[in-house]
Amino acid sequence: METVRRRSSRTDDRVDPAILDADCNAVLDTIETGGIAIIPTCLTYAIIGHRAEAIAAIFTAKARSYDKPCGIFGSPSMSREVHNLSDERHEIARLLKEEEDLPFSIVAPFRQSHPLLAKVDPFVIDNASKDGTMDMVVSGGPFVARLAEVSLRRNIVAFGSSANRSLEGSKYRLLDIEPEVRVAASLAIDYGVSRYATALGLSSTIIDFRDFSVVRVGHEFARLEETFKRRFGISLRRI
Repeated sequence: METVRRRSSRTDDRVDPAILDADCNAVLDTIETGGIAIIPTCLTYAIIGHRAEAIAAIFTAKARSYDKPCGIFGSPSMSREVHNLSDERHEIARLLKEEEDLPFSIVAPFRQSHPLLAKVDPFVIDNASKDGTMDMVVSGGPFVARLAEVSLRRNIVAFGSSANRSLEGSKYRLLDIEPEVRVAASLAIDYGVSRYATALGLSSTIIDFRDFSVVRVGHEFARLEETFKRRFGISLRRI
């Protein structure tokens, strides 16, 4: 049976740091022991796990094809640990998040031998990666940022994707998530409406940081495209 923790009216509202820490630790406690949690991001609500049985259950609940891997919910600091990129590209990611306040995900080669990933079940790695790369949300709002900090400290990675049935559009409020998805989770964190809620059903913009090609157009894409050009002299490549 799902336990729900309701905290705020919008995902970017300030939450008492002690409560935020408690919620993040509760999420990690849940997924560390094989459970599934639903969490708030500024992009969408997301459904996450850590162990093989949880990831398999997430794919089933979402009716998601295994041809579409899930990813990690992290931060520029976690990306620096996991992704095999130059210091320059890691710095671009940090500046986009910390100075430009832009939401996005990174696709890049990853270090499977890193302690964060080395003990993760191969089934999870296989279904959270593609062709030697892994997708990570590095700018997902306050809850994801704090979750990433605690994840790094506790050495537990949150794997997952948006909390919705596949191809049915992102969900920006907990109560809008389909029952088939909600029932899979034993814990749900309700922080109100996602910051970037839109009738278009968008999720994160995903950028392959090897060549700055656009894997998926999502929230704030126009601002991202303009900022890459203005600040770094990089033209994003549309595939």
